Parts: sequence; structure tokens; C-alpha cells
Amino acid sequence: VFKLAAVSPLPVAAMFWKFDLHTSSHIEQLLEREDVTLRELMEEDDILQECKAQNRRLLLFLSQEHNMREMVQLITTEPSAELEEKSRFKFPNIACELLTSDVSIINDKLGGDDELLEMLYHFLEQEPPLNPLLASFFSKTIGNLIARKTEQVITFLKKKEGFIGLVLKHIDASAMMDLLLRLISCVEPASLRHDVLQWLNEEKLVQRLTELIHTGNDDEVQQSNASQTLCDIIRLSRDQAGQMQESSEDPLLAVLESQESVSELLRNMFEGEKSEASIVNGTQVLLTLLETRRSGLEGLMDLYSQGYERSYTVSSSILNAIEPHLKDFHQILLDPPQKSAILTTVGVLEQPLGNARLHVARLVASLLQTNCPSVCQELSRLNTIDILLDLFFTYTWNNFLHFQVELCVSAILSQRKKSKTQLFQRCLLVQRILDAWEENDRIQSEGGTRRGNMGHLTRVANMVVQNLEKGPVQSQISDLIKELPDDCRGRWESFVDETLRETNRRNTVELVGPRLFQVSTHNMHSSSEDDDMESPFPNDLSLQQAFSDYQIQQMTANFVDQFGFNDEEFSEHDENINATFDRIAEINFNLDADDNSANAAAFEACCKERIRQFDDADEDEEDIWEEKEINYATQAKSRTRFGVSQSSEGGSRSSLENGQDQEGSGSDEEVNENMETGENCHGYYIGPVRFMRFSNRDKMLLYMRFQ
Repeated sequence: VFKLAAVSPLPVAAMFWKFDLHTSSHIEQLLEREDVTLRELMEEDDILQECKAQNRRLLLFLSQEHNMREMVQLITTEPSAELEEKSRFKFPNIACELLTSDVSIINDKLGGDDELLEMLYHFLEQEPPLNPLLASFFSKTIGNLIARKTEQVITFLKKKEGFIGLVLKHIDASAMMDLLLRLISCVEPASLRHDVLQWLNEEKLVQRLTELIHTGNDDEVQQSNASQTLCDIIRLSRDQAGQMQESSEDPLLAVLESQESVSELLRNMFEGEKSEASIVNGTQVLLTLLETRRSGLEGLMDLYSQGYERSYTVSSSILNAIEPHLKDFHQILLDPPQKSAILTTVGVLEQPLGNARLHVARLVASLLQTNCPSVCQELSRLNTIDILLDLFFTYTWNNFLHFQVELCVSAILSQRKKSKTQLFQRCLLVQRILDAWEENDRIQSEGGTRRGNMGHLTRVANMVVQNLEKGPVQSQISDLIKELPDDCRGRWESFVDETLRETNRRNTVELVGPRLFQVSTHNMHSSSEDDDMESPFPNDLSLQQAFSDYQIQQMTANFVDQFGFNDEEFSEHDENINATFDRIAEINFNLDADDNSANAAAFEACCKERIRQFDDADEDEEDIWEEKEINYATQAKSRTRFGVSQSSEGGSRSSLENGQDQEGSGSDEEVNENMETGENCHGYYIGPVRFMRFSNRDKMLLYMRFQ
């Protein structure tokens, strides 16, 4: 029984005012002075807080013309190099935060004053490179105005004929990328956004970005940022396509997907001397164009898991532009840009794979997913897949490449075309799998390390077997396997029935194995008993699988509230565990609790043993399995196990004098005894199993799990 005493708030209030705990900002005191300066206010730590809290006196002071000019000057002018490094950009940073604090009076003043906008625009007229920090301040300030004072700022920028050229001149600064993307994505309403897109298209933004991705451009950072900007424009334009009017088309996206624009990009990539930067950055744009038209882009792994059953919605103009240049990509695989040797964890790599060839592999995988007949036929004619398989078995430690080749094989096996014939007869896929597996076994038998591509090789072999056993191309693959030489077909059948089956069995065995259960149940026995005693609990693989599934579940915010078991969650229909764990609080174990069952007998035998959880337990301590009524203490007692007890005899004596029930407020020894039995005042078991409701049916299972 708890008694609540009414406490008057007056003493607390009196204490508050007595000690003057309320704080007033020092800014108010500074604003009282007529000669206060902007920098004096910027020295105050709470100036941003006061500004966002709409402190009227402060806002009126900041919005004064000379103060607005000083803040714009701070974010667009390089600080003196004589200042201490840690404080050089202190005031520019605070000025940027004040200008972008999303306060209407500041937005109105900055967006409606052409002189202030001219000061901002003058920052772009500097020679590159820009200070990256100042560039970020400029981009953030202009971006905020584009979102809040859209019409005024867009009108101002349109009057500047060289605006896009200046932004692209400084595209090596990532802040300029952000500025362009804000122009595309942050303009509302849709009609105004369409006007902005038309303006950017008239300024030939896409064509000018494409020109930067060229073999003659030595600035790799500029190429990379131009490529990333084009990729972001594609994704943003596709995401916003549903918001545009049906009759209106995104002009930037239409240009990017046109055959002329893609052909121009490809010419820039392969014109002149081979350049890894132009190949990689140009291929990234092509990969983005080949992504499917849908909201929420999925990764290649998601597409792989779906088996490439669905076709892509890719513009035919993109594929028509890429097809003539497939021979150029094929040549990159054969003769990549030269790279020097590198030292890896497995030794020196004289000829690295290189980022260029890796991106070509990604492009080939994406093209095969489109299921375009002419493209697949050209790749087959060039024998590109055979070259990729050569690289797969040459660079045994490059898992990025292995994954892309695996995707290519999976795409070919899913197609209803003759390309599978080339895969089995010309590329000799089955023979390569067998030879690589035997070579790896030989290396391991000699004490060597397992090759790094064996996991992906296992997946490729399983894909062949799965398509051979079922699927729309079962008959085709079956005929191709039958056409193998007799010795090769025999090796394959033996490999599938024995080696691959055993590998798959090992790969499906969970880390929670029988040995772990033996260790757990062994610790349950008293130290005075035989250590070699075998556990009475069965080492069932289904139980191990259930525990493994449980362990990998993600904890949710309400984990403690939902964690536990209820009696109705247990079914007694059979002894097998068939369900996985859908969520952390729904764990359904089907256990037969019948007294005549073997499990019940083993459970009762274990419960009769003397289990010691703490070294100082007495021989005559209470049975921890005994069900008893739990009493609630009238006062909180700290556990001596975790610190010194804060209770006193005076507290107990006071309770007796007041006639309170003493059943729940025992001595420190009684508290320790409760700790030994795993009970607390909330009715939870807090010994080996924490925060779990404890019942007869789950004692064995829970103890095994958490011991």
C-alpha cells in the first residue's frame, strides 16, 4: 500500500525566486546600449536561440541595413589569414546561421533588397577555386532564399546571363552542386518549377555538364561532380514526374534520355586517349539512366533476389545510343587504362582490375537486365561474358567484380534466348566451376587459404542447379547439360550430389550449434556434481534455428514492454518448432507440456537439481523454481549486491509504529534472499533471464537460452 502526501508548490516557487534561478539573456542587456555592435552580439552563445525564438529587439537590430550588409560580407569574404585558425570562420559561420534561421523579417530583408543580392552574387564572380567553407555558406543562404523567397530570387537570377556559367565554373566545389539541385527540387508551386526547368534547359545545363565529362579534362574532381549532378538530376526529375501536370514533360529529363545526348556523352568518354576518370564518371550517368522508372529505387541485390523476371522500363533511345559503343566497353575489359601495381593484404597485385573495368562490368549487368534483344545479341557476338568470367577467376579476391558477374550469369539464365547456349558451350561455365572448385580444394589441402570467390561460385552453381530443376528454361538447360562431354557430365552430377550438397548444408548450419547448448546446460549443474554429466536437453536443429532467428531480430523502441511470453502463446499440438520469429515480442514455441512426455521428464529432473547462481548461496536456500505469491514493498530498498543498502532500522521501526504491513519490507538479508531467487517487486525474473515473465512451461527453454 502506498500513501501519497500532498505537497504544496509554494515552497518550490519561493525557492525558485529566492535564489533567482530564472535567467535572462545577456543579449537584452547589450541591446540596451546604443553603441552595441553586431560582433559583440555574435560573441553571445545564445544569439541563435534568441533569433529563432523571435526576440523582437534582436531581430530589429539584425535587420538593420548596415548589419545585414555586414553579415553578407562575412559569408562572402575570405577572413584574414592572420587570425587564429580555430576562430577564423567563427563569425562567418554565425552570420550564415542567422541569415538562414528561417525568420521572416530576415528573409524579407535579404530577398527583397537587390543590393544585398548583388553582394551575394558577386561571390560567384571570383576566380576558382572558391573557399569550400564560404561556398557552403553562400549555397546555403541562396538555397534558403530559393525556398522562401522564390519568385524574387528566381527573377533576380534570370536577369544574370552568366549565372549558370559561373556555377559550372565552380562545379569543383560540392556546394555548387547543391545549389543547382535546389533550383530543380525546392521551387514551388509546380507551375513555377516548370518555368525554372525550362529556363535551365534554355541555358543548356545538361549539355554543359556533359561537356565536362571528357577525356581532355584533367580535373577529375570537376568530372566527378558533373557526373554526380547529372545522376541527381535524373533521379530528382523522375521522382517529381508524378507531381508535374500530365501534359507537361520535364525538359531536363527529356534531354538526358534523348539519343543525341547519350551519344554525345559516349563520344566524350572514348574520344582521344583513354581516361579512367571519364569512363567511370560517364558510366555512372549511363547506369542511372538504366535504372527503372519507379519511386523508391531498389538496389541490384533486390533485383537479383527477384530473379530478373520483370522487364525494365528503359527508353529505347538510351539503348540505341549505347549499342554502337559496346565494342568500346569490351575493349576496356581487354585493354584498360594503365595502373601501377598495388600492395594488398594477399600480396602485390601487378595489374589491378581498376575502377574502369569494374564499372564496365556493372554496365553489362544492367544492360542484360533490360532484356533488349539487340543489346544481348551484340554482347554475345563480342563474347563479353567470356571475358568477364576470365576476370572472375583471375581476380579471386575482388568481390565487387564477383557480384557483378554473378548478376550477369543470373540474368542470362533467366532469359528465353540462345545466350544460354553460349554460356554453357562457348564460355564453358560448368567446366570452369568444376576446375576452380578442384583447384581450391587442392590449395586448401596443402595448407593454403580458401579463395575469395568461392562464395559467389557456390551461388552461381546453385543458380544453374535451380534452373535445371525448375523454371521456364528448365528444358533448355537440361539439354545443354546433356550435351556436355561424358566425363564432364559425370563430374558435374557427382559435384551436385555430393560436394555442392555438403557445402549448402554447412552454409545453412547456424552459429548456435550443439556445442553451445552443451556448454550452457553444463553450467546449470552444481559445482559439487560430476562435470562430465551429459545434458538431458535434446540438441534439436530446429530449436537452434529458432534461437538464431531470435538473436538477429532488431530491437524496437518498445522492446522492454513487449519482451516476454504469455501462456496463450504456447501451443501444445506438436513438439516441433515450425514458425520463425516475425518480431521480437512474438515467439511461438510449440512445446508439449504433458507430464508423460520425455521433455517434461527431463525438465522435472533438471528442476530438482540444486542450482547455484551465486557463490555465497546457502545449502538450505529456497528453491528458485518454487511458485509463490510476490509481495510489494512499501518502500524502496537498494540492493546490497549493487551497492550499500540505504534502508535503516529506523525506517522499519517507523513502519511498525504506523501499523503498516511488514510483509514486503524485510531486512537486508531478506532482500539478498529475494535477489538469489531472482524475484523483485515487479513480478519479473531478474536472475539468468532478465525482464521475462516466468512460467512453468518456459523454464527449461528460457534457462537454456540465457544461462
